[in-house]
Amino acid sequence: MEPYKLDEIKEHWADYLEDRGPEYLRDMDLQDLHNEAFNEELFITGNWQAEQWLGDHAFEAIRTIQDYEKDNFGSVSTDLSDPEQVVTMYAYIIGEQVVHAWGAERD
Repeated sequence: MEPYKLDEIKEHWADYLEDRGPEYLRDMDLQDLHNEAFNEELFITGNWQAEQWLGDHAFEAIRTIQDYEKDNFGSVSTDLSDPEQVVTMYAYIIGEQVVHAWGAERD
């Protein structure tokens, strides 16, 4: 099953790439690109907007975050009661998959 909002997260990545241009991207590490594109700003600003973005998939996003953070960090640190943080971390996780797929295509 395709991750929720995958197309929107891919669009965010495409916009990021377009804004930076090929010269900027040439020497950047994938992890640095991912961090810059998905971790330096909130993905959605405003709790109401974040709640609307999550819609009926809020618990899916929360489970994704919990699994990811437990697997990678040993515990969950995202404030799961904050819709902005949930959306941002979810986009970060799915964005990691998008960036790595892009990097594999690029090589």
